[in-house]
Amino acid sequence: MEEIQIITPEEVQKKLEKGEKLELVDVREDEEVASGMIPEAKHIRMGDIPANIDYFDKEKEYIFICRSGGRSANVCYYLQDQGYKVRNMVGGMMNWTGETK
Repeated sequence: MEEIQIITPEEVQKKLEKGEKLELVDVREDEEVASGMIPEAKHIRMGDIPANIDYFDKEKEYIFICRSGGRSANVCYYLQDQGYKVRNMVGGMMNWTGETK
């Protein structure tokens, strides 16, 4: 299995503050997202990723987010195997200190 690229919550926050357009995907369950998610993120539950594969573009890089970084890592492995460019936000929302909606 090929290694997954990672990004820290701090790096994501800095990129957003600079105005960079990031493709953020939060893969947590509905009840987890209800407690807050990064405003720029799209919510697609981990179990719904295969059914939503058409959402992803192989030309773009996606950053996946979950509570602690475990489920998002699994999604990254799955999509990377399909030829998509992915990064895992290590530490997940547990380490996010930025704005949430």
